[in-house]
Amino acid sequence: MSHVRELITSAKRVVVKIGSSSLTNSDHTVDPFRIDQLVDAIQARLALGTEMIVVSSGAVAAGMGPLGLASRPADLATKQAVASVGQVHLMHTWGTSFLRHNRTIGQVLLTASDAGRRDRARNAQRTVDKLLRLGVVPIVNENDTVAHTEMRFGDNDRLAAIVAHLACADALILLSDVDGLYDKNPLEPDAQFIAEVRDGNDLKGVIAGDGGVVGTGGMASKVSAARIASRGGIPVLLTSADNIGAALTTANVGTVFHPKENRLSAWKFWALYAADTGGTLRIDAGAVVAVTSGGNSLLAVGITEVDGDFHSGEIVEIVGPNGEIIGRGEVSYDSETLVGMLGKHSDELPPGMQRPVVHADYLSDYASRA
Repeated sequence: MSHVRELITSAKRVVVKIGSSSLTNSDHTVDPFRIDQLVDAIQARLALGTEMIVVSSGAVAAGMGPLGLASRPADLATKQAVASVGQVHLMHTWGTSFLRHNRTIGQVLLTASDAGRRDRARNAQRTVDKLLRLGVVPIVNENDTVAHTEMRFGDNDRLAAIVAHLACADALILLSDVDGLYDKNPLEPDAQFIAEVRDGNDLKGVIAGDGGVVGTGGMASKVSAARIASRGGIPVLLTSADNIGAALTTANVGTVFHPKENRLSAWKFWALYAADTGGTLRIDAGAVVAVTSGGNSLLAVGITEVDGDFHSGEIVEIVGPNGEIIGRGEVSYDSETLVGMLGKHSDELPPGMQRPVVHADYLSDYASRA
């Protein structure tokens, strides 16, 4: 067994994300039998003393059957209405299934704006922690009934990666209808299975598809979510829901993503992958090298352009000279003040304006996490 699979089997706190197709029937109704099978496997791991957090898709899919819809709604208002119906059916089925093992569940509904605000993210973190201490199994889902198009996680795979880090989980398991990662559609006869992903080099040439009939994720979103979590220091196992038993015992199935050795702090992970941004700083090539070489703050001399109307303390996107996204950080000045500082060395600025624009402690870059 590889070291990463051992990390997953010994993890004390695990997030399990389950896709819509694994929770519903072909007629888009919640499947109690499938959920019972999933719960039985989760209960077996709970009995070993592991804390389990479930990220459940399926609200929209579960609402389609009761409302007589044959296809996933395209317009936002209908989708939100369908989700409000489906969420009731979905949570009732989860609750009934866990009750067979005398387990209580708690529903945690999140939007991207909840995760994007540090105070709300901390509130969600405290709620999940408290539920776990009370012996409750948190069932997390995106709050589709209020989330709007511009402020969505986009899929529950990314939500699961963010929840895993906010909850300080030791492992993330992503379950769908595919047994792991292939270099192309697994239905093609020459598709090659990929057992381990150590870094981006193992993904070169991989063709990952989009979501199915009732889902929004697809393999591309799962790979993206797995990389987000692994960059944050969390080992990830990607496999099918049918393999949940093995995934939670031996972990000797599916594809594993190796975690980065140095786990990002909760703040840096939040800033990089979840935070709302107030604007953009464009920097020159020299500043790109400086902030990505590790431990260097972003100074005014390396900034060429300011975009957006933001205040001191907000999170801003940092972009290179060719438009490439470098990372994010907490800005020390408002946008109006910063415009007058562009390109100036610290000793050319007034005494009260000589501190870094983004201090290294509050700057997180994508390059060092590749």
